[in-house]
Amino acid sequence: MRSSLRSWLRAFPLIGDSVLAVSLTVASTVFILITDAEMIAEWDGFAPVPIREPNTGSLLLAGVMTMSVVLRRRWPFVLLLAVAVPQFALDMLRFNAGLASLAAAILLYTVAAYRGLALSVVGAVYTLLGYLLTVALTDDRFGWADHVVVVAVVTLCWVLGRSVRLRRAYLDELVDRADRLERAREADTRAARAEERSRIARELHDVVAHHVSVMTVQAAAARKMLDKDLQVAEDALLAIEQMGRTAMAEMRNIVGVLRTDGPAERGPQPGMHDLPSLVEQMREAGLRTQLWLEGEQLDLPPGIDLAAYRLVQEALTNSLRHAGPTARAWVTVRQEPSELTVHVEDDGRGPGFDQRQPGRGTIPERSHGPGQGKGHGLVGIKERVALYGGVLRIGPRQGGGFEVRARFPLKDRR
Repeated sequence: MRSSLRSWLRAFPLIGDSVLAVSLTVASTVFILITDAEMIAEWDGFAPVPIREPNTGSLLLAGVMTMSVVLRRRWPFVLLLAVAVPQFALDMLRFNAGLASLAAAILLYTVAAYRGLALSVVGAVYTLLGYLLTVALTDDRFGWADHVVVVAVVTLCWVLGRSVRLRRAYLDELVDRADRLERAREADTRAARAEERSRIARELHDVVAHHVSVMTVQAAAARKMLDKDLQVAEDALLAIEQMGRTAMAEMRNIVGVLRTDGPAERGPQPGMHDLPSLVEQMREAGLRTQLWLEGEQLDLPPGIDLAAYRLVQEALTNSLRHAGPTARAWVTVRQEPSELTVHVEDDGRGPGFDQRQPGRGTIPERSHGPGQGKGHGLVGIKERVALYGGVLRIGPRQGGGFEVRARFPLKDRR
């Protein structure tokens, strides 16, 4: 209840200031009407002074001073300068000012709380100078204790106002910093999502392109052998079934992290240890493939392990699709202490090879070979190799065919 009232007053400050001004004016008017010179002298400890009886003019001047609190947040410094005039007139004419000095103290606090340091210092000095001028021009006997109290009250109002201003500035800085951090976090989240989408797109392309290509070749073989050799056709259909199951399992592993209705289905990512089975799949699909492993076969970093496997998978898939039915492929993997080299090559001539052209019997004439395509395959290979600081070459092979060669640095391997 209290916090809601405070929030409402902060939302409508003019209402709170109006209530404060009216209450202060009523209290000041009542104080002026019920006090006389003898009571004031008794409170001050001095002999009676000639305080004049209040009249309409003095009450209006005192009321103007207290009602100025209504606009204290809008023009605090101007009002602080202005209320000194009726205050000085009431003191010089020996009228009781009531609680008008309290209104001046509130205005000084507001200047310190809502204006800059220089303006607040000017307001405090102006208030003290007005008090000294009043003391100098009147014969009231004020003691040192009275002067100390006035200086202490002025200083206290100024210090409280500055403290509130500094605290408000600190809170505003915290809010602004929190907003900046939130915007930075959102930007990082968007970048991470984009990177994750790109990674998933690469993985899906590699899985789908490889398995679908192998299934297409097997389906074509099964169709051709359906009327000639049922056993061969049956083996091809079995290979298609197994390849489809493998593709589905890999895709579930890839997109499982996107599910929000339950725990993701996770499984180990393929790596270089799966190359023998990959080569066997390509052989079954009709691409005569050989694998050589050179050097000490140590465990690779997970990222490089997956990137190298996908590179071999994409290169062999392109060879299967574009190198021709009689092509052969070679995969060479060499591990050194500081470098991993992956070399995939084939001797396929492709569908565009023309034997009638003189001097071009060994030059490949592919229109869609690896390295010339514009799909996700080449882009994915380049991104994978570049991500780990590797060097990639894709292009024609000396002696005919195409080759894909990549070198991955292994400096951080322990």
